[in-house]
Amino acid sequence: MQFLISMHINPAVLDALTDEEKAAIGEGHGAFIEALKDSGELITTQALVDPSQAVVVSVRNGQPAVTDGPFLESKEYLGGFYLIDCQDKERAIELAARIPDAAIEGLGVEVRQVMFADGQLEA
Repeated sequence: MQFLISMHINPAVLDALTDEEKAAIGEGHGAFIEALKDSGELITTQALVDPSQAVVVSVRNGQPAVTDGPFLESKEYLGGFYLIDCQDKERAIELAARIPDAAIEGLGVEVRQVMFADGQLEA
């Protein structure tokens, strides 16, 4: 079964962390990635830039319109994700609990099963 583990970032929470705490998060992700590779459960992982560098694309009257910035004004934004392949939802939750962000109040880690990939519906 495939699951998307997404990390939701609150910049105010990150800004309040010490340099040592920020470094520990980075090191924790590095160790987590290696553990997922070793177990064969990692499909891919990506970190995303700050939403201030994003653009929103919409089509109106057949013409694309591009605006700067995030789609929604929000305190939190999607900071990155892990796409994993593991036995079941319980294992996905167990893995998500090992992500350093999960231990920091104000940051969120969400687990969602992949419904389909490459056109194939998951059972």
